[in-house]
Amino acid sequence: MNNLKSGTRGALTRTASAQLIWLGLLATIGFAVLMGLLYWASTLTGNRTATLDAIDAETGTITLLLRTEPPQLDSTRATDSVSISVLGHVMEGLLRFDENNQLAPGVAERWEIRGDGATFWLRADARWSDGVPVTAHDFVFAWRTAIAPETASEYAFILYPVKNGESINSGQLPVESLGVRAVNDQILEVEFEQPLAYFEELVAFSTYHPIREDFYHSREGRYGADAEDLLYNGPFEMTLWVHGAHVRLEKNPDYWGRDRIRLNVIDMPYFTTDATSALNLFKDGKVAVVDYLGAEQLDEVLQQRWQLKRFGDGSVWFLAFNFSPDRVTSNWHLRKALQLVTDPGELVNRVIKLPGNLPGESLFPVWLQGVDTFFRQEYPVPKITLDADAARNHLQLAMDELGLDEPPSIALLVDDSPGAAKQAEYFQSLYGTQLGLDIRIDRQIFKQRLAKMQGQDFDLAVYGWGPDFADPLTFGELFASWNPNNNGRFNNEEYDESVRLAQSSLNPQVRMEAFARQQAILIEEVALIPNYERGRVYITDRRLQGVVRRAVGPDPDYTNAFISADP
Repeated sequence: MNNLKSGTRGALTRTASAQLIWLGLLATIGFAVLMGLLYWASTLTGNRTATLDAIDAETGTITLLLRTEPPQLDSTRATDSVSISVLGHVMEGLLRFDENNQLAPGVAERWEIRGDGATFWLRADARWSDGVPVTAHDFVFAWRTAIAPETASEYAFILYPVKNGESINSGQLPVESLGVRAVNDQILEVEFEQPLAYFEELVAFSTYHPIREDFYHSREGRYGADAEDLLYNGPFEMTLWVHGAHVRLEKNPDYWGRDRIRLNVIDMPYFTTDATSALNLFKDGKVAVVDYLGAEQLDEVLQQRWQLKRFGDGSVWFLAFNFSPDRVTSNWHLRKALQLVTDPGELVNRVIKLPGNLPGESLFPVWLQGVDTFFRQEYPVPKITLDADAARNHLQLAMDELGLDEPPSIALLVDDSPGAAKQAEYFQSLYGTQLGLDIRIDRQIFKQRLAKMQGQDFDLAVYGWGPDFADPLTFGELFASWNPNNNGRFNNEEYDESVRLAQSSLNPQVRMEAFARQQAILIEEVALIPNYERGRVYITDRRLQGVVRRAVGPDPDYTNAFISADP
């Protein structure tokens, strides 16, 4: 999931355990000590809570903020975490994640997974927000739309496990040949391209959500662009979308599981990327949660003794390169020079300075499961020794190959948040001081940064990727040559072969060895420079209970939340 496995329900249990152990790992480097002090301080004066407009128990309304608005809410094209989080509240797939982060029935009340395919039996009471039943035909249409080449979905690859998916997406076969069919309105039959171990988790992802064909065509190309340009089948429906200013979700009376939804309204009238502004909104009682904090805000949190929480969101952050031949970053020696002077530990401990973040070492985060234990324990990352002199030698070789008399100028693409600006300035100073490079910071709003990444309009970019499902493949296939989310267009034949092997094998040992080779290739070829694995700290009104945070699936999830009179 652009900022996001063994396919059984048991895998998510292992994932939840892995997240707990992941948090435990933080203790070994001292983060738990700080978090303990913060929690202790937050409890000294009891229930100090925002009390003005953030929580309205009488109407069942909570008020939140968004860092940015969703770029669009067409589930066939959504790639970013904001859109996917909103879609997780207003839409529902065949399966969903419950309050324990387990797979649970969604539109499908039961299902069967076989070696060659799957069958889903849809519940009779699943409804669109206009009261029309959700049928198996809605899934067939949505999947065909997402895989069609003309849709240009960056997530089309997640449908490749369905028979003929990749061939259709590459234009070799018509969309009608996709291995999914509606036996009738309530039975959906799926044929696999090859046996796979994680299909259950895929169908909970937003690209697999249903779309009703007649409504889609009635929007004349604007499906997902505004609140009125969507039909909803999830716990909430969007009743207001003022672009750049306000999003409002209200409980969907046609949702089959409406009796378990305890909030009536999720109102989001504030958009800001600035952590200080967000904290002030919380202080003034205007919002119930501040989901992102900078190191500068922790002192305020301590003084106010607010309820501070943390979790590992499963994402990895790194510097991505543009491999286009006309870009200087396509030169291996230049990339190697940058690698040899980059210290993720310094970035985490001296620049970001927030508890919960781990220095980046790999595309594959520490919480992923291997064969018997964690993948990174079974397959350690090849070590890189910092060496400024060697880096300068590589830079000179790069200049010779590029025909340059002086170090090149490089554009670094980042979003417009204060945290991103701080990191960009750190890299600008680091590479300028150590290598004499001119790093030009290109700050863009979230939506425009995504557009520039997709258009390959960058040299370097600060990039984040969260898991779409709980398997190393969700990270490994990001750098496959055919993946549209591979924005820098890294292309390595051996890497592609190892991804294919991991996709097709059911042997855990074979799959993990394939991921280990991918990990090594990314380091050897300097396909990226790892920065950090993100841990999140956030504050929340004590009366708001039942919010689910997760690494896999829409996050944060308010579909199980409720207002407590006695927090």
